Amino acid sequence: MTIARPGGNHALPEGIISNTSDLEMRHLWDLHMTKTIENKENTSTNLFAMAVGIKQKDLVNKMVKKFLVSNFVVMLFHYDGIVDEWNDFEWNNQVIHVAVANQSKWWFAKRFLHPDIVAEYGYIFLWDEDLGVEHFHPDRYVSIIKSEGLEISQPALDSEKSEVHHQITARGRRSNVHRRIYKSGVSGKRCDGSSTAPPCTGWVEMMAPVFSRAAWRCIWYMIQNDLIHAWGLDMQLGYCAQGDRTKNVGVVDAEYIVHYGHPTLGGLDVHEVRNMESLYQSFALFNSNACTPKVFKDYQI
Repeated sequence: MTIARPGGNHALPEGIISNTSDLEMRHLWDLHMTKTIENKENTSTNLFAMAVGIKQKDLVNKMVKKFLVSNFVVMLFHYDGIVDEWNDFEWNNQVIHVAVANQSKWWFAKRFLHPDIVAEYGYIFLWDEDLGVEHFHPDRYVSIIKSEGLEISQPALDSEKSEVHHQITARGRRSNVHRRIYKSGVSGKRCDGSSTAPPCTGWVEMMAPVFSRAAWRCIWYMIQNDLIHAWGLDMQLGYCAQGDRTKNVGVVDAEYIVHYGHPTLGGLDVHEVRNMESLYQSFALFNSNACTPKVFKDYQI
C-alpha cells in the first residue's frame, strides 16, 4: 500500500536548490541566461574587501584600481556612511558598496561575507584602508601563495616606510616568503627553528590578511558578533590553517606593502590604539587554551 505524503511535504525538484551565491552584479535588463553562463568563465575568482572612509580616498583609489585590473570583485564597507562622494572615481559603479556608520571591517565581514556567499572566490583579501600598494601586484601575490600552499597570509611590510608592530610582518629580502622569525630570548620570548606558535610562526597581522576559501569558512565562525578590532583573533588563526600552521601561514616578501598607520574608522590615532591593544593583551582574552573553543582546535575543512 502506498502512503500519500501530507500536503506540502514533497521533495524539491532536482536542481532547484542553490547552496551558495556570489557577489557578481546582475543587471536588471540582462535577462539572457545563456549570456550569463557564457560569461561564467570570465568572472572574478577572488575577492577584495575593505572598510573605507572618505578621508582616505586617495589610498583607497590606488588599491581599488590595482585589484580591478587583476579581475577581482571589489567590495567597499563605508564605515562613515558616505557613499555619494565616491562617484567621482571612474570605477565607482564597478564595485559593491555597503554603508553602515561607525562599524569595523569585522562587523561588516561577519554580516556580508558569509562563507556560502563568497564560496565562488579562491581567496578573500580583507584589508584596512591605510595601506600603500606601489610595489604590490595582486595577481602575482595570488600566484605565490598558491605555489607556496599558504592558506592564510599577508604581504610583508616595507619596514622603512611602515608602522611595523610585529617583527614577523617586516619584509625579508632573501626569499619570496617567510613563515617564522628568529630572535633571542633576552628581551622577550625566544623564537627559533623549533617554535610552533605565535608570535614566532603561524601568524599574520589583521590589517591586511588574505584567506583561502577553506580558511575563511573556518575563520568566519570564529568572528564574534561584537568583535571590533580583532585583537586576539590573530592568535587563533592557526586553528584554521587547514593543517600545520608553521607551513600553511606565511608572509609574502616578494609582494610587499606600506602600512601608514593612519587613524581609521574615524577614531583614535595610532598611539591611543597601541595603549588599548596593550590593555587587551594584558587580559589575554584569546591567548589561552581556556578561552579557545575546542571546535576550532579540531576544525578543518
